[in-house]
Amino acid sequence: MEVLTKARRWTALATLCLAVSLIAIDGTVLHLAVPRLTEALLPTSTQILWIADIYPFVLGGLLITAGNAGDRFGRKRVLLIGVLAFGLASLATAYAPTPEMLIAARALLGVAGATIMPSTLSIIRNVFTDPRERTTAIGLWSSVTTASAAAGPVIGGLLLDRFWWGSVFLINVPVMALVLVAAVFTLPESRNPAAGPLDAFSVLTSVTGVVGVIYAIKEAAHGGLAQPGVGIAALAGAGGLLLFLRRQTRLAHPLIDVRLFRHRSFSAAVGGDVVAVFALIGTLFFLSLYLQLVLGWTPLQAGLAQLPAMVASMLAALLAARFVARWGRAAAISTGLGMCAASLVTLALLPPSDGYPVVLGSLFLMGVGAGLSFTVTADTVLATVPKERAGAASAIAETAYELGAALGIAIIGSVLGGLYRNNLDLPAGLPPEAAAAARDSIGAAVHAAAALPAHLADAVTAAASGAYVDAVNITALACGGLVAVVAVSALYTLRGVAAVIEEPDPEKETAHESAAH
Repeated sequence: MEVLTKARRWTALATLCLAVSLIAIDGTVLHLAVPRLTEALLPTSTQILWIADIYPFVLGGLLITAGNAGDRFGRKRVLLIGVLAFGLASLATAYAPTPEMLIAARALLGVAGATIMPSTLSIIRNVFTDPRERTTAIGLWSSVTTASAAAGPVIGGLLLDRFWWGSVFLINVPVMALVLVAAVFTLPESRNPAAGPLDAFSVLTSVTGVVGVIYAIKEAAHGGLAQPGVGIAALAGAGGLLLFLRRQTRLAHPLIDVRLFRHRSFSAAVGGDVVAVFALIGTLFFLSLYLQLVLGWTPLQAGLAQLPAMVASMLAALLAARFVARWGRAAAISTGLGMCAASLVTLALLPPSDGYPVVLGSLFLMGVGAGLSFTVTADTVLATVPKERAGAASAIAETAYELGAALGIAIIGSVLGGLYRNNLDLPAGLPPEAAAAARDSIGAAVHAAAALPAHLADAVTAAASGAYVDAVNITALACGGLVAVVAVSALYTLRGVAAVIEEPDPEKETAHESAAH
């Protein structure tokens, strides 16, 4: 790859940040549009979950393949294809006439997004070879990613206050056109000169494994373990992953070099990445519903209310390099995850009304924690592998991000829904249709209440709001405890990892591995 001037390196980073910002925004902008979608398309509760989940499911399932495709065929080329496809898929999503069509269009967005995410990180890894400069660059990339995820509700609120629900996807088209033009002129091409062909069996088993496991988790949390589809999906997912991993150990050119996980810092960083994103995306998901459906705020008000998370995550990501230099990687990741845990535990105090002070404190803690931990984990993953493997390593980091996002929505959203239904105590005298709708979700309850007489409408709304807040309190406390355990374990798993990780030597690694065998 050509040697770039300093100005060219940072210009390339700006282009990559713009591209990844839309992917991150698209993962959260839908949250505020759910009430409008419910009114316009009348999806079932299961369809609502699929509309939200299908994008990260497909994206997560294809990241490994897409990252390796960039290594083999050129990271810039794969990025350009993905940007064009993302713009076209956004058009299809914006004008989807039915829930089924919307789910299909969101799946296409996931396919396109899978080609963009790992390409951005792997290009950064190849452009910024100096360790300290690379950490700063990843901090900027991370701040844009986390800030964009937090900004999704704000942008969605601005659009939904003036336009129909499809506008939150239509906005992608002109931005992607700008990225396409800028990428042609600012990004260098790079690839792994020793990469082999893509293995079709590995592609199939990786997609089956990731999507199967996530689907099983989502359906089990939503409808219980007794559902036939849960067992089938779990077996298919686990079997796919086992076959995939076994296949990788036998290939000369695997999609994932499983030897990477022998690096304790690599494995711990990937795990920390999953947990941080799980906490961030899950929190934004149920707080968006709380602000709109419980407090009765407009989409714009709800979006603006979540700005503290965006600002805090940007500041934390930009300061991450200094934190690492002074306190080390283990302390940085553990502190970030600890703040995410504190954010969730804070929401156990969320009241049914006038709860924004609690929301504000939780969002600030979550923004700082996620911004810090996400930046340091991403840099650690990339720093521990040679730049020739950057696409595969980036794919693992991005798969962890998308897996965390999918699990955040699937597990937190589904458990929240189950607790809501268990806690809901509806007033007597409701029509059967209204009672069934109210039990489905809080969004459906508010929609059904609008058609009822005033006294019943108020009672249904109050019952649904109380049940939802109780569900948030329990879910947040449980998830906060889980994240806290991971935060403490990070101090052990990442101890001794250097603050500045020098460029690995592929030849030395190969010789060491040969000697080990």
